[in-house]
Amino acid sequence: MSAPYIPCLDLGTYINGSEAQRKQFSDELGRAFNDSGFVTITNHGLDQELIDKLYRNIQAMFGLPSAVKQQYERPELAGQRGYTSPGRETAKGAMTADLKEFWQIGQDDNLYLEEVPEFNNVTREIFVKLEESGKQLLRAIASYLELPVTYFDQHVDKGNSILRGIHYFPIENPDALPADAVRAGAHEDINLITLLIGASADGLEVLTRSDEWLPIKAGHTDIVVNVGDMLQRLTNNKLRSTTHRVVNPPRELMKTSRYSVPFFLHPKAEMDLTSLDSCIDAEHPKVYSDMTAGEYLDERLREIGLKK
Repeated sequence: MSAPYIPCLDLGTYINGSEAQRKQFSDELGRAFNDSGFVTITNHGLDQELIDKLYRNIQAMFGLPSAVKQQYERPELAGQRGYTSPGRETAKGAMTADLKEFWQIGQDDNLYLEEVPEFNNVTREIFVKLEESGKQLLRAIASYLELPVTYFDQHVDKGNSILRGIHYFPIENPDALPADAVRAGAHEDINLITLLIGASADGLEVLTRSDEWLPIKAGHTDIVVNVGDMLQRLTNNKLRSTTHRVVNPPRELMKTSRYSVPFFLHPKAEMDLTSLDSCIDAEHPKVYSDMTAGEYLDERLREIGLKK
């Protein structure tokens, strides 16, 4: 089995390049999503200073006392805004909750964090920049699928995208944990594509098409991009959702934290995820039932325990 194809692509060559460069970018992106299921992206619009500022504020927010953070927890919002405490989210099919806490912001109706004012501004700035980068990537995907280049624009403009700051907290007593307790159990993302801004430590692993777990060690300034379930449904498995997990650190590092910030690019709730006719033929019969993005999101939030 050959090694998976994991390119590092320059988004600037797609945004500002010639027609030939744009086609090459789209072809390489599509090839990677069919092989390893993910790519790393440079020239994505976020400079190192902004990324460092983001992580400083993420750490400051999670460093607040639990009682303060819990004032920003709204269970009725199913984890879609504000703070979500440990033990709330469980990977689909898993028995034990992930070892993490997180904070989510969206297009609007966000909770303002009084204790760390800069947190609100920097996360909003990151949201806007990643949303724009995500739109460009979806245009490249549309070209690869031989759709109009702006096919996704109307669906994701002011869509239900989410920026999530995650804290995988220190594991003080690993011997007391259930045997299956991990920082993030094996799962696929719900959305169209995910853009992940680095991480403060190793641990992310992706399941390759040959069923091998591959550690991801992207540069801190690079963005890791993978396909989510909604795009998989839309393309009838032509582009497959990437299974990934975050494993626990070596025992000597158990008492350290890990932080990461993924951006989940979601369409509007009314987007029709019915599989494209161009992705269905005799060799690839239709796999999925017809469903809107909103219906699918609701189903998945219930499966992972965030919605009752």
